[in-house]
Amino acid sequence: MMTKTTTVPKNVYELAQERLRIVFNEFDNVYLSFSGGKDSGVLLSLCIDYIRRNNLKIKLGVFHMDYEIQYKMTIDYIARMLEDNKDILEVYRVCVPFRVATCTSMYQSFWRPWEDSKKDLWVRPLPENAMTKEDFPFYNTQMWDYEFQMRFASWLHEKKDAVRTCCLIGIRTQESFNRWRCIYLNRKYQMYHRYRWTSKVGNDIFNAYPIYDWKTTDVWTANGKFKWDYNKLYDYYYWAGVNLERQRVASPFIGEAQESLALYRAIDPNTWGKMIGRVNGVNFTSMYGGTHAMGWQSIKLPEGYTWREFMYFLLSTLPDRARNGYLRKLQVSVQFWRNKGGCLSDETIRRLNEAKVPIIVMDNSNYKTTKKPVRMEYQDDIDIPEFREIPTYKRMCICILKNDHACKYMGFSPNKSETQRRNKIMEKYESLLQPSDKSNVPEPCL
Repeated sequence: MMTKTTTVPKNVYELAQERLRIVFNEFDNVYLSFSGGKDSGVLLSLCIDYIRRNNLKIKLGVFHMDYEIQYKMTIDYIARMLEDNKDILEVYRVCVPFRVATCTSMYQSFWRPWEDSKKDLWVRPLPENAMTKEDFPFYNTQMWDYEFQMRFASWLHEKKDAVRTCCLIGIRTQESFNRWRCIYLNRKYQMYHRYRWTSKVGNDIFNAYPIYDWKTTDVWTANGKFKWDYNKLYDYYYWAGVNLERQRVASPFIGEAQESLALYRAIDPNTWGKMIGRVNGVNFTSMYGGTHAMGWQSIKLPEGYTWREFMYFLLSTLPDRARNGYLRKLQVSVQFWRNKGGCLSDETIRRLNEAKVPIIVMDNSNYKTTKKPVRMEYQDDIDIPEFREIPTYKRMCICILKNDHACKYMGFSPNKSETQRRNKIMEKYESLLQPSDKSNVPEPCL
């Protein structure tokens, strides 16, 4: 008599163990990108546990980009993890003045941690055994943080004279759409042996995402079950009533962090006091980052203005560089909607017609979507549910009030100069690869 066998599905912890086994068995150079957040933290604990339990005679590289301004709890946690496991870790603590995006200021679109000219204003002293710009021959003053991260992999691969390098990254698809896209939508790029949790980033250089399918509850379950150390900042987030899914350790000056910037004042007042003089607009953003003053809630049009007129008034208050940046993006967007058109649903098209907005609906689109391309002129404002899909001067006003220099609220793609800069970066990166691999170069995950 034959009996039917059933396969018990593996949980995310067991799957992560399998992925780590593949990585440590097949890569001679393995390092982990460690930010001090919950995801990279649990991944580091998984790796440390795996190495010790299997008695591996290796050292795990730990790549930490130190952004100078961090919660003391984050700094303490990083110090504990590195010190307690120094026997099996090879640490690359990077303190480099690369460009980092900021949305706290109308005057500057980026700031630089560890900038030499601002040494007197540094929030804290340079950490012991920190690696500075002098340690990296590929560094230049125009380099952004994500570009540095991309170049570091090639630099380390060459430095180690490695056969095959793997960078372990604690990205989870649950965290955000952008993170999901980094893993799943770049399938045209080569994977390592068709493992969907890997992606090729260079010649014999791969990224791996061992916990990509973990949920937030899985992270905290693992920390609790195995009694792993974690960043105690998350306790403060919990006590402050921050939603579990919004508890993140990230740069405090990006647009997504504006609403929670004021927590620095309550959680880490010493750091807060130094932050105010370090980056322009920090105090104002902490007070008004979640209000209409910075475009987060419904803003009211000043009496006697149209939204177009109000936009130009706001632009007139900005320095030349910031004003010209917004105007360039506006010009690109106007030409896009006028000549190519944006893709809108049938329902949105119906509402535009009911509102008597002049539009030209085309049949075919180069994009893989059921929506139709619609050409139209910029509107002053429009009261429809799909407001954020329609080009209006009101949306541009909101971008300016939010110090959204990249105009993410508008859904803008990079302008011509930004595209050229990115292409230049990728050309430099491609020169590190063999000719046969150049077709597989991915975009940086931003």
